[in-house]
Amino acid sequence: MSATLHPPRNSAELIAAHGGRITRTRLAVLEILQSSGHSLSHDDLAARLSAAAVPHDRVTLYRTLDWLVEQGLAHRIKGPDRAWRFNFGGENAAPHAHFHCDRCGHVLCLESVRPDEGFALPEGYRPERTELVFHGTCADCGRQVGRNEAGGS
Repeated sequence: MSATLHPPRNSAELIAAHGGRITRTRLAVLEILQSSGHSLSHDDLAARLSAAAVPHDRVTLYRTLDWLVEQGLAHRIKGPDRAWRFNFGGENAAPHAHFHCDRCGHVLCLESVRPDEGFALPEGYRPERTELVFHGTCADCGRQVGRNEAGGS
């Protein structure tokens, strides 16, 4: 495994605590998600696994991601391109809002914004899931736009 993967928590212990088999792919994917500063698509994760010389195939990666989501170790959000993006979910991740960059497709968790607080439904209605998504331009794309506008003056 690559020395560039530095998880903030022990991935093997997290997987074992959830009754999972500790495999090279599960360890690597969880470490990548833990160390990433933003959400990653299946293709992003596959590229990082390849760069870290972790053998994998598409089906194994999909199954790994599904298992991590089922266990609450990761969560997924559909990106603006309708492809799933994955983030480390923590063991007790609370519902939170997301920010989608409409330029690059980056999805950012906004854990301080809770979509399940401060609203009341009519009597008899029961929410099963809540999604709150902000759209706009991420900091990286905003800097690129600013540089392009400054250079074009």
